[in-house]
Amino acid sequence: MLDIEDFRKKIKEKSRLMGIDPGKARVGISLCDENRKIATPYKTLEKKDFASFLKQLVTIINENNIEGVVIGNPINMDGSAGPSSQSAKDLSINLSKNISIPITLWDERLSSQGSFNIMKDLDINSSSKRETLDRNAATFILQGFLDFLNK
Repeated sequence: MLDIEDFRKKIKEKSRLMGIDPGKARVGISLCDENRKIATPYKTLEKKDFASFLKQLVTIINENNIEGVVIGNPINMDGSAGPSSQSAKDLSINLSKNISIPITLWDERLSSQGSFNIMKDLDINSSSKRETLDRNAATFILQGFLDFLNK
């Protein structure tokens, strides 16, 4: 796991990144274009066990030429790290042991709320919201990171 500046130095100028919204049961995945301008929702993975989850991630990374991973870090609103933040850090450490591309954490405060608000504004029905919330939250996370990189 790298800090943001080290991550920035390790990735190529034109490279596709993956955003992850970590959850206990479901993990949202988003991807960006190689110019790192636009994040788009990709899919939601069911996290039954780490080995199958890792296999799915590696497949996505290989099929989409992903060169870096941005994991949402759910820091508390007061800036402190709670249990969910520790879980995101643990995930990044475990992934770092199993995949060789750069991985970093990004403050994801309000990403799920932002995703929910966007779906509300788009008048997406409730049954579809649950299916898309995680991957939209991953998109919110990755887009925030891309905006930071591009300023």
